[in-house]
This record gives sequence, C-alpha cells and structure tokens, in this order.
Amino acid sequence: MHCGLQHSQFSTSVLLYSKGRSQPPKFGFLKCSPQSGLSSLDILKESCSILVLKLPSRSRNFHQHQGIRCEHPQNADLPRYYSRNEKKPFPVPILELRRAARERQKKRLGQPRRPMPPPKVGLLVKDLIPVAYRVMNARITLINNLKRLLKVVPVNSCKWCNEIHVGPVPHPFKSCRGPQASIRKGHHDWGEAVVEDVMVPLECYHLYDRLGKRISHEERFSIPQIPAVVELCIQAGVDLPEYPTKRRRKPIIRIGKSEFIDADESDLPDPEPEEPKPLILTETPDTDVIPPSSEEETVLLAEETLQAWEKMRGGAKRLMKMYPVRVCGYCPVVHVGSSGHKAQNCGARKHQQRNGQHGWQAAVLDDLIPPRYVWHVPDVNKPLQRELRNFYGQAPAVVEICIQAGAAVPEQYKPTMRLDVGIPNTVAEAEMVV
Repeated sequence: MHCGLQHSQFSTSVLLYSKGRSQPPKFGFLKCSPQSGLSSLDILKESCSILVLKLPSRSRNFHQHQGIRCEHPQNADLPRYYSRNEKKPFPVPILELRRAARERQKKRLGQPRRPMPPPKVGLLVKDLIPVAYRVMNARITLINNLKRLLKVVPVNSCKWCNEIHVGPVPHPFKSCRGPQASIRKGHHDWGEAVVEDVMVPLECYHLYDRLGKRISHEERFSIPQIPAVVELCIQAGVDLPEYPTKRRRKPIIRIGKSEFIDADESDLPDPEPEEPKPLILTETPDTDVIPPSSEEETVLLAEETLQAWEKMRGGAKRLMKMYPVRVCGYCPVVHVGSSGHKAQNCGARKHQQRNGQHGWQAAVLDDLIPPRYVWHVPDVNKPLQRELRNFYGQAPAVVEICIQAGAAVPEQYKPTMRLDVGIPNTVAEAEMVV
C-alpha cells in the first residue's frame, strides 16, 4: 500500500511506502515555485533545487531528508594552508601524468614527429609579446595605485608573521605563527603595512639564456635576482636594457637530450626595423605618492586597481602555459625556466636529506602571484569578533583594499567572502545556529 502526498509549494508529488517489498532509495528533484514565499530559503535566490530522498519504511513513522543544491557556488573553501612540515601537492597527480604520457606515446607510434613549440627551441611566441608588455605595465600600475590607496585605506601587518589585516581595527584572532607566538598566546603585534606586505616580493634568478646551463651553487651570488613576474615577461619578449637576454632568430639544433648547438644565423639578412614597442611605465617613488583628493577619485582608483590586478594575473596565466615556471615543493622559492637552479639554499623541512636542494615541481598561478588572503570586514565601523570567526569570509588583500575603497565586489571572489552568510549580532545568537 502506498499513498501520494502533494506539497503546496512543489509541482510534483512524493510517494511514501508503508507496506510491501523493500524498495531501493529513490531521488527526485523538485524545483522551487517562484510564486510561493519560502522564508527559510531566501539565500538560495531563484536558482536552486531541492533533493528529496524517498526511503522505504514499514511503519507509519517515516523520515524525509531534504538537501539543498545550488547552481551557483555561494560559500567556497579557502585554499589549504600548508605548514613548513608539509609538501605542496603536484598540480596534476603523478599517476595521471604517467597515464597521459603513455597515451601520448601510443598515439605517436607510426606518426611523424611533431615540431617542438617555439619556447623549447629558443624562439619567442609572437602573439604573447603584447601580453607580456601588458602584464609588465599592469604590475607597475598596481604598485603605484596601491601606494596611493594605502594613504586612505588603513592596512595593518603583524611584526612577527606575514599576516595582514585591512581595516581600521585589526582582528582579534589568535593566529600568529611567528617567533615567540606561544609567549604572546597567538596574539598579533600590529603595525602599519607597506606595499611589500600586500604584494609578496617573490624574486628569482635572471637568466641570460633560458636554454643554457643550470645555475650552480657557486653562482648563486653572481647572478642578479629580479621579481619573478618581471623575469617571466622578459623571457616572453619584454626588452629591458638593464637585464639583457639572448634572442635567437633560428631554432636550436638538438644533438642530445640535454645538449644543443645554436644554428648559424650569418646567412640571415639584417633584421628589419621593428615597430615601436609599447612604453614601459615607471614606479612612483614613495616620496612622490599623492593620496586621492576626493571620495569619487578613490572609487575610480580602486576600480582601476582591480582591473590591473585581474589583467596581471590573467596575462601571467597565459604566459605560464608556454613559458614554464617551477616552484619548490617545500618552500616558496620560484624559478622561471624549464628546470630549476642547483643552488642549495632550501631551508625547509628535511633539507638535510636533500643537501639543501629544492624539490622542483610545476608552479601554479598562486605560486607566482600569491593572493595573500585576509579577513573580509562586512562593516568597517564594527570590529570583528573572535567568537564569530566561522561566519567571516576572506579575500585577497588587493581585492579587500579596493572593496573598502568603494569598488564593486568581483563575482569570482564572492564565494570565499561568504557574502550570503548571515552574521549573528551576539554570541548567544551564534550558539543557536545549527
């Protein structure tokens, strides 16, 4: 015997089994009716569906389990924090890389050998040269705008660890991992932040020839180090007189797996005069920084800063697909090139077993340009409460500074900021939340 139950807010019915053979669980998706008022599901907006699990039952007492599923992500988890005792995972698991390599090898049997991409034979990708210049100028624009925004938006940094907070009142969370943190019971010692605290100054070795020999341990002090994003742009086609690099007009000739010779370019005609390349901006000195004069100018400056941030990250992601970037799996050191250097300066966990050498692996965008997540302050006039920590979201420091300066919240950062989570007014109200 079974009976049908029709809910007033849904368009389909739910069947409840009370007698007969045991039936397997059944799932049904019921769409919300836009005309009915669902006070308990206001946060779902209009794009949601309800999952109803129908379980067999031999008694009149039945349990109906409902789950909520949304088409658009609302509250996404933050990237995991890896301590010094943990190794960063590979972007693609080793097993999947081996499986893909075997499949490529099977497909290449009996096929002519494919030509290697231009970066692997010493040439430039012509289509990515304008992208490199845009990334270069976007980085300088971002630094200059942040210097101006820091004059009007308060940003604090801890004197013992690398954590920062955007807002007039620093957060009260006991999350300091710096020296003597146990003596201070995890409390931060806040001070005024600078641009280097917001944008992590990651540097790497500058390579005159990106296909040349790897940097040895004895050469670690004789080769200059520059920002990693700048080195990526130089290898992609940006010409800086202070950092010369070798440009080839013919592909190299491979004589071994790791040995090659340069092709003879004497028979080539003189290079034609190139078109004028885009001008590269210059950084504004700290003494010449002028804060925005009005609130409207601050909002426009914040919007421009967000655009520069997205342009730099988007362009760098395109460049990394053709020009490889390596990162150490144990420490944050990066290297722009096909293979990492041999400098034995890794001081992370178990470096004695590796003789101080880095554990190089493929880098992702966050390794090259760390987002530096900070706590999102819903109301600048109200400080964050320690007991309500689970209700607050986080956002990259650059994004949080621009939002507090008046810029609109970008869509891609809304899930981690937890804008749809209702924050209780008191601690007693937070204890009642299920």
